[in-house]
Formats: sequence, structure tokens, C-alpha cells
Amino acid sequence: MSSESDHSEQWAARILSSAEPLLAAISRATVTVEPPLDADINALSEALTRVKSLLAHPSGEFNHDLLNLIGAIRGYGEMLYEDVELLHPALQSALPQLLSAAESKQAIASDESEPLDVSTSEAPGVILAVDDMPENRELISRLLTRAGHTVISAVSGEEALELLETRGVDVVLLDLMMPGIGGAEVLKRMKEHEDLRATPVIMISGRQDMDQIIACIQAGADDYLLKPFNPVLLQARISAGIERKRWHDREEEYRHQLERNERFIRHTFGRYLSDDIVSQLLEAPEGLELGGDLREVTIMMSDICGFTSLAERLPPPQVVSILNRYFEHMTGIIFDHGGTIDEFLGDAILAVFGAPHRHDDDPARAVRCALAMQEAISTVNAENEIEGLPTIQHRIALNTGSVIAGNIGSDRRAKYGCVGHAMNVTSRIEGETYPDEILISANTRDALPTDAFSFGEARHLSVKGIEDAIVVYPVLGMGISHA
Repeated sequence: MSSESDHSEQWAARILSSAEPLLAAISRATVTVEPPLDADINALSEALTRVKSLLAHPSGEFNHDLLNLIGAIRGYGEMLYEDVELLHPALQSALPQLLSAAESKQAIASDESEPLDVSTSEAPGVILAVDDMPENRELISRLLTRAGHTVISAVSGEEALELLETRGVDVVLLDLMMPGIGGAEVLKRMKEHEDLRATPVIMISGRQDMDQIIACIQAGADDYLLKPFNPVLLQARISAGIERKRWHDREEEYRHQLERNERFIRHTFGRYLSDDIVSQLLEAPEGLELGGDLREVTIMMSDICGFTSLAERLPPPQVVSILNRYFEHMTGIIFDHGGTIDEFLGDAILAVFGAPHRHDDDPARAVRCALAMQEAISTVNAENEIEGLPTIQHRIALNTGSVIAGNIGSDRRAKYGCVGHAMNVTSRIEGETYPDEILISANTRDALPTDAFSFGEARHLSVKGIEDAIVVYPVLGMGISHA
């Protein structure tokens, strides 16, 4: 037998010797114990009896089993001492001697020994106690239940893993040495499991093997306690573990809340803003602050020709159906080409290319987008006809110039948009555009690659509010370079 086992055997012998007065008092017919203390007395007596048997017939894991029993003796003795005034005087006088022997291997005797108090926890939690020894499970359950915790027990690593799949647990007390799946393997599987890896694990073992202790800590254990453990130290470690778990749970809830908020923002604002603006708001919330900067953009305005008279003839549900179908198709095309929808104005769409994110080919993107929208109107009309709705025509105007782009409005209500003279010019061009025509300003044409698109003859527009004539060109299609 090893030196460590020799020391444990001598320790157990001293405990048995010191327990004789207590056992003698328990056996006396005149000594009675009222519930619930009678259960602790019975458990203490059973543990002492098993120590006697183990010393007479050592097991294969003698030291491990002996330390488990000594831990049970100490634990039940300390719980009895907390209510010592409720015990029979014969038990009151005999209990300190046993506790003194059980407190340390040196067993420094003192009738004034005061077992450590296990007070009610300020943050009770759900504790999973995993141990193949029934006296350990019972002791841990009694100790922690008295401290206000909820304790569930598992007799094996297999049962522990099954419970962890179905029960919410704040801390796991895990015996290292168990038949079947041992504590080290349970720890490994927990740390590999996405939903369990954050659960604090306190390893408990009678083996004082420093390499094994280090291996458990490196594998993810939060702490390592040696048997027989100090109840107050155990409670302190559990409280720390619960606090870590609660912080993790709060962080997870905060993360889930952020994800829910992000989904809400994308779902809600994505109907009106491009993905670029939504992502910008999510990544940099300070972007919600009022203000803007000077940008070179290409502005697009499109609307449905003759919509006013159409709205007067049709019932409101049909008008809304026509609008929604038109906007649905056109919005997707604008987003696909990197445009940002500034707003919907009745039957009109106002979009910009170059804000908030700029591309070197924004004018060309805008023209390609307009051509795609022109082509898509046939699909819109085909769907209208299926529902018995009239076909529509639309017109698109493009202009390139400087605008102030940013969040415009008040602290209570604001929107991302653009303002400036170039916006007014675009509106005037759109008013002079023919049905099913794309009309662009000279500024936009000058910003396009040579031969990228084909154009009709220039037109000079004299419009209200603008002193100089506006030179515009109808877009006929893609140019030679595209072909």
C-alpha cells in the first residue's frame, strides 16, 4: 500500500477511535434524535460502519474510496454541529471530538473546534452533482440544498451527459474517477458541446496528482477540489461558478437581443433603404446622427405615366396593387445595381448612385439600371394583365451632380437623403421625359465611358426655375463597347 494510503488509513483509524463515544451514545435507548437530524445521524453512522469495513477489506481503489467516506463523515458531522443545540446532550459532548479528528490528517484535537458555517447562498443555482458513491451524492445534496441551491444527481458520466442535454444547469460538480465514462471524458465532451462549454465545471477527486489537476484545468475545468472537501470552500467555488454562468447567460441574452434587433432593422428598414445603408447603420450607429457631406452622385427619378388619371378610374385596392408590383420590380433592380432609394413619392421613385457608398462607375451603373428597369416593365405589365389590371408606361430621368447626402430631419424623425440643386434639375428633366424613355443630362453623359451606350439626338430644355437651358440625351441602349 502506498505512503498516501498509509496516511489515509491512519487518519481513518483516528476518526473511528474518536467516534466511539458518539456511536455509544447513539446506541443508547434513552438518546433520541428528531427529524430531520435523524437522517444525518443515520448517514454518519453508515459512513463510519463502511470505513470499518473498508479498513478490514481494502478495495482496489482503497485511498479513493476511503477519502470519499471521510468526506461524508466530516460533512454530516459539520451539518449536525450547525444544529448542535437540538441534539441530545450525550451527542453534543461527543460530536466535537469526532469533528476534530475528521478535519485534518494531523487531527489536532480541540474541544473548541468550530466547523465552518455554510450559510444560505445569495445567488442560488441549479447544481449537477456527478459521483458514483451514494454517500457523496447525498452529502453534496444535503450541503447545497441547505445553502438554497437546487441539486440534481447523476451516478455516472453517461447519466450526467443525458441530464445536461435536457436540464439547465449552472454548475457541475464532477467526480474524476467513475466506472464507465469518467470525469475527464465528461469534461471533454462538455467543452466540445456548443451549448455546454460555458457551464462551469468543478472537478472533485481524492487523488492529489498534480499532473492530473493541471490536465483537468487545461481541458477546461474551472476548479479542482480534493476530497474530503471543505464545505465552505466548495460553496465559495460554486458561488463563483454561478456568477460566471449568470454573466455568460446575460451576455448570450444580450447577443440574442442584438441579433433580434438587427433582424428587425433589416426587415423593417430594408423595405425602404438599400442593404448598404442598413449595414452602415448596424455597423456604425453614430451614422444615425444628423448631418451630411458633399457627394458627387447620379440621381434617378422614375414615375408611372398618367398615374393620376389611372388612380381616379380604378378602385383603391387595384391602384395599390399596381404601385406595389411596380415598386417591387424596380426596387430590386436599383439595389442590384448599387443604388440607394431616397424615397417613394406617390408613384415616383427617387434613387441615387454614389451615396452612401461610392463606386467609380456610378453614372454607368445608373444608366444600366435604367435600361434594366425599362426592360422589366414588360414583366410588370404581363402580371398586371393576368390580374385584369391595365398596363402602364413609365419614364426615367438621370442627372449627375453634387448634393449634400446624409441624415436629414430632427432628433425625433430623420431619414437618409440628398438635397441640392442637382436634385431639382433631375426633377425638371423627369417632367420633360416621354413615356418609356430614359433621358439623361449632359453631365451624366460626360461621366460615362466612351461608346458604352448609344444615344439619340440632344434636346435643350428650358424649364421653370432654372436660368440656363438643360441639355439632355435619350438613351437608346447599350453601345459598341458593350457589344
